[in-house]
Amino acid sequence: MRVLSSIRTIAVWEMKRSMTTMGRHVLPLAAGLLVLLVLVTAFAAQSGVHMQDGIYNIGIDDPDVARIFAPDNRFTVDLADGPALWANRFAYDIVILHGEVYAADTEKGRAALKSLTRDYEAYVSYIAAGEPDLFAAYPLWVDLQYVKSEIDFVATESGQQVGAPIDTREPPVPSGPVEAVTLPPSTMPISEDELRQRLAETESDHPLSRYTGILSGDTATDRFKTPSELSPPLPFDSVILIFVFIFPLYFTSQFFMMSVMNERVGRAGEALLSAPVRPAAIVAGKALPYFGLMLLIAAAITLLAGAPAGILLPLIPVILFFLANALIIGMAARSFKELSFVSIFFSTLATAYLFFPTVFANTHVISIISPLTLVVLQLQGDGFTAAEYVYSTALFFATSVVLFYAGTVNFREERLFSEKPLTSRFADFVSGGIVRGRPYLSLFLLAGLSIPFVFMVQMMTLVLFFNIPMPLSLILLIVSAAFIEEFAKSAGLYAIVRERPGFLTPKNLIVGACVIGLGFLVGEKLLLLATLAQIAESVFGSALFLSLQVLWMPLLLHITGVLITGGFLLLWGRRAYGPGLITASVVHSLYNLHFILGGLL
Repeated sequence: MRVLSSIRTIAVWEMKRSMTTMGRHVLPLAAGLLVLLVLVTAFAAQSGVHMQDGIYNIGIDDPDVARIFAPDNRFTVDLADGPALWANRFAYDIVILHGEVYAADTEKGRAALKSLTRDYEAYVSYIAAGEPDLFAAYPLWVDLQYVKSEIDFVATESGQQVGAPIDTREPPVPSGPVEAVTLPPSTMPISEDELRQRLAETESDHPLSRYTGILSGDTATDRFKTPSELSPPLPFDSVILIFVFIFPLYFTSQFFMMSVMNERVGRAGEALLSAPVRPAAIVAGKALPYFGLMLLIAAAITLLAGAPAGILLPLIPVILFFLANALIIGMAARSFKELSFVSIFFSTLATAYLFFPTVFANTHVISIISPLTLVVLQLQGDGFTAAEYVYSTALFFATSVVLFYAGTVNFREERLFSEKPLTSRFADFVSGGIVRGRPYLSLFLLAGLSIPFVFMVQMMTLVLFFNIPMPLSLILLIVSAAFIEEFAKSAGLYAIVRERPGFLTPKNLIVGACVIGLGFLVGEKLLLLATLAQIAESVFGSALFLSLQVLWMPLLLHITGVLITGGFLLLWGRRAYGPGLITASVVHSLYNLHFILGGLL
């Protein structure tokens, strides 16, 4: 009860301090930006985004043709006679004379031609929809039933080939049993009038329908489309709406970061450190108001958008992740300039990790690595299961807990008010988790606790390399994954060498390498088997998390990597850490390449 009372007292004090120290300058600006975001969103919802208005100039000699393209705001249509248009043809991106289209041989001209083609196809569809016999105008209707890819990529672990045969000089010969497919019914399950009504409703009555489908319920006719209406089920509209959620949350976490930084720069935190309160209570009390404010903002946006309340569940680990990183960055940066650089770098990586996978929410299982994918599924009305929630949020919960623990352990005067460089401060944070009397146990725990960060960084590389053609993407992922793992395994050993150079002896190196390798393996396999089973079933997951069934081989690999890096440190000192890390990464990459590409070479 005393701890809870301390947390409540510090939380109240943090709210009052933030309102007084930042209220006169920062809070009005923040409120203004939030209001501006709401107004821009509402304006875009009502009238759309007009960034492309008038970007193409088109000259037409026929008023009937001009009426086809005039409603498109991207075109500035000039109606003139043929000789005048031809004389000034270089002033236009497209010229239409006597029904013939002439596009400028430039990138802008070719882009204008694509837009004009789409407009003409829409016009043809509009004319066809007005025909008395709709089924004569549209003899083909397609019933869409999207199914996620269920291809088994685990074959790479046993050396089987997963790509197309290399020798394609002869046509493939089918083999295996042929399953009978039930033919679809010859009649449509809906009437012609219902289909005609859907064709007439090119856009929903509600302007927000361009952002999400939560405001327009799906009907049975939405499944049936003409071939020209087919498009991949990419949830760009939902991703736009998600940005409205994430921006205020990340912006609010910056207040927590600045609060920590202000106490360090002005040394106002000394009085708080001298109070008879545990560092855990201080960190929890300072973070609690911002957590509550971020949750309140998310709930308010959910209510205003009319979205289901279930989308708050995936946002909770994202909020914790933002706050945990804000704490560490605020404690590590030496100045506001350095704080800005690190926070921008973090926001770039976090945005890529959170947003890029959501584009594949309806097409590939890899999208589940982002909690925002669950938000997209919830907005679409598909929902998510408890297993998918664990898969998507476990890394965010785990990294948040570890970062809050690291911040709590290092929340003391010699860490907060140090003027060391940024890299040295992060090394100090790592060494803060090493107990002097129990170095081997500390190395074991550090190796295990590094696993969530290793997986998260590797997932970021997966996001970056996912769209690169195979096999280059696979090779890049293997090399980067090996480097990330070797860096994480050797971080604790480097921290000990930095603090206690005499600790690193041949005997201690061997014992430490075995302990680190075992801790890394235990943490890796436990988290993988518990949370990432779906991702591991892809060829990219096989590249990251190899040899689940043969545990002694990855254990030997982990120990060898630490021995290589530690050997360089033992022989040539801390300056040799980089070459040792590169050498260990090369050995690790060759190991993975042998097992991943062995069946394809």
